[in-house]
Amino acid sequence: MYDPLYAAIPAFENEAGVRVEVVAQLPHPELNAFVAQAFKGGVRLDLISTHTKYAPSQAPWLLPLDDLIAREIVDDLLARPAELSRINGQLLQVPRNLDIRLLHYRRDCIPAAPGTWTELIETAGALSRQPSNGAPGFYGFLFPGRDSGLFGMFYELLVSAGGELFDANLQPAFESDAGRWALEQIVDLHLHRSVTPRDLAHWHYDEISASFRTGHAAMVSDWPGSYHLYRNEETCRVADRMDLARLPEGPARKRAAYAGCHSFAIPRTAHNPQLAAALAAYLTSSGAQVGEARRGAIPCRASALAAFGAEIATVPADARRWELLKATEETMIIPPRFASYPQCETVLWRNLQAAMLGARSAAEALRHAAADVLSIVAEQAPTR
Repeated sequence: MYDPLYAAIPAFENEAGVRVEVVAQLPHPELNAFVAQAFKGGVRLDLISTHTKYAPSQAPWLLPLDDLIAREIVDDLLARPAELSRINGQLLQVPRNLDIRLLHYRRDCIPAAPGTWTELIETAGALSRQPSNGAPGFYGFLFPGRDSGLFGMFYELLVSAGGELFDANLQPAFESDAGRWALEQIVDLHLHRSVTPRDLAHWHYDEISASFRTGHAAMVSDWPGSYHLYRNEETCRVADRMDLARLPEGPARKRAAYAGCHSFAIPRTAHNPQLAAALAAYLTSSGAQVGEARRGAIPCRASALAAFGAEIATVPADARRWELLKATEETMIIPPRFASYPQCETVLWRNLQAAMLGARSAAEALRHAAADVLSIVAEQAPTR
């Protein structure tokens, strides 16, 4: 969903008189592993794509940017992206877009978006059927069955039930009534109601998006960066029947939307930090962010947000979507930022997946996850 931006690189090459070599283009979990290996192995990269939740783990290798990125760019950043781009006071990232999920649903299957998670699960269960005798399956609600996507689904359910991921002392707080309820909903959807594909444990965001867009699902949560695929009849068979809504409320009558910012950062070992900064500024310019916004993304720069808002003011469907995103921004949840966070997320989703597949009870999975996280965060301080 993020690839189209990189079509702008040849124009930068012409303007700067340089050639940009793309050494890796991977989904984030694989990309993070590649970057970590490059840092440890002494591979010199000039610019990396990262994320505000992952950058704290990369911070020792990242170059402070306050003296490299023009002040007018920094001053143009929206408040939350600007805050998330700093780690312990230093600007270590240039934010690209703000990511917040919305519910995508089929109007021809569901007259109105479900208001609560309980209603969503009941509706999804009634609509679902597994493949049989050569006939394709139809899935009531899809979510990723692994990695950050599975974690995000749990996180949204957890907070909507009144729970929290960590307490003020960075101790795991998800082994709670809210945590058990959240995980039990995931288990119920996959294991008991068969609302999802049997091989969901292998599905990332792209697979669930594709399944919905080919007409095989009634509901899915997805990111703004994929919106252009949903509204285009060439890439979405149900584009004329698709609608958007905020994510449902949980038992605590709360809504929660997993969120963060994609960003660019410069390693301390960069061959040419000045050119790297110029490329980062080019890829996150106001014009570039408006271009990404036209495909669905949420800009991080005030000038881009204002320009795009003016563009869509007279397009009712786009204006309504923008209002939903603004309302959702008020309920966005961002994990605490600290260096070992990626390891915590990994052990958590692996334990969640074990419960989803029936290998452990929800209580056992959360107990194991809490013990694993405790061993990781020992003496770890949150990033500011």
